Amino acid sequence: MKVYRVGGAVRDRLLGLAVKDIDWVVVGSTAEAMQAQGYTPVGKDFPVFLHPKTHQEYALARTERKSGHGYKGFTVFASEDVTLEEDLLRRDLTINAMAEDEHGLLTDPFNGQADLKAKLLRHVSPAFNEDPVRILRLARFAARFGFDVAPETLILMQGMVASGEVDHLVAERVWQEFAKGLMENTPSKMFAMLRRCGALARIAPEIDALWGVPQRADYHPEVDTGVHVMMVLDYSAAQNWPLTTRFAALCHDLGKAITPADILPRHIGHEARGVALVEALCERLRVPSDCRDLARIVCREHTHVHTALQLRPATVLEVFQRCDAFRKPERFKEMLNACLADARGRTRFENCDYPQADHLLKLLAAANTVNSGEIALSCTDKAQIPEKIKQARIAAIKSKIAGH
Repeated sequence: MKVYRVGGAVRDRLLGLAVKDIDWVVVGSTAEAMQAQGYTPVGKDFPVFLHPKTHQEYALARTERKSGHGYKGFTVFASEDVTLEEDLLRRDLTINAMAEDEHGLLTDPFNGQADLKAKLLRHVSPAFNEDPVRILRLARFAARFGFDVAPETLILMQGMVASGEVDHLVAERVWQEFAKGLMENTPSKMFAMLRRCGALARIAPEIDALWGVPQRADYHPEVDTGVHVMMVLDYSAAQNWPLTTRFAALCHDLGKAITPADILPRHIGHEARGVALVEALCERLRVPSDCRDLARIVCREHTHVHTALQLRPATVLEVFQRCDAFRKPERFKEMLNACLADARGRTRFENCDYPQADHLLKLLAAANTVNSGEIALSCTDKAQIPEKIKQARIAAIKSKIAGH
């Protein structure tokens, strides 16, 4: 029995990055032998065991054979006769198909170290095309490392899209990889890679449809909407904002997407179109409610936020109410951050002033000074309570604006 570090831990050490999770593979052993040494089996589909002391996962060396569509369509074979090279052969990319023994001796049968130096993402074997999730993983690694894709691998990915293999992706896995990619340093590179192979149009057509839509000439004349959205997304990543804000940044301009008339009639307004497309995307990919709700709010409200300095007090209150800002002030701040990213996601506007956010936060604080409880107690006609609270908040907002 021999134990090796494999995959990301080896790759990241060679890149000089911090190693977070270590994957272990065991060669020359069986499930019975592992359990006899105190390892606890945990894998249902794969022969994976927990170390008796460290509780880290150790997997028996295995091979895989395609038996159906999607990432679950595999038959796994684990045996003490499976070699380390055979186990590494089933992995997705050469940079993830290296191993180290206990002495740090590197096993690199597919030249992953050379691809690391060349900053290339290259498939290990033609079996790459058997699992469509690998397209998403490769795109995510492009966002993390800034690597390019090897020409032959790009051709393979394009073939997977053309054959319909990508259409068998499970929604939850798509979102899982999307979410990880959105949290990388340059998430726009993930979407660029998915567009190059044609997968984005199949996975998220609402996003893919943003390219080719021109921005307003007075707003961002040199690029189209897709490029602008990627700049907004990367700005959000540069600020180290959470997933909810980054997803909202990604979706904020979906209302501009060119969609077939039978999906969304042309007469529907920009904001309504955007919200409808956010809902469609989130429903299909099973996006968590916190991401969906913030994206919906940003898509609907960002144009109002941009004009906040000109809004009447009553309109400001309507914005607060639609955003549920009184009950969820932290989410309201996230919404403002997404709007800030929208303003700065333009060439030569990366550091522009954006007083709208601070302005609205001050007006929200002013509206929050209204004592709803006192107003309720003072009303003999309880039906008047909501209107009196509303008028008091409008007055507080008006007073704050006047005192600026």
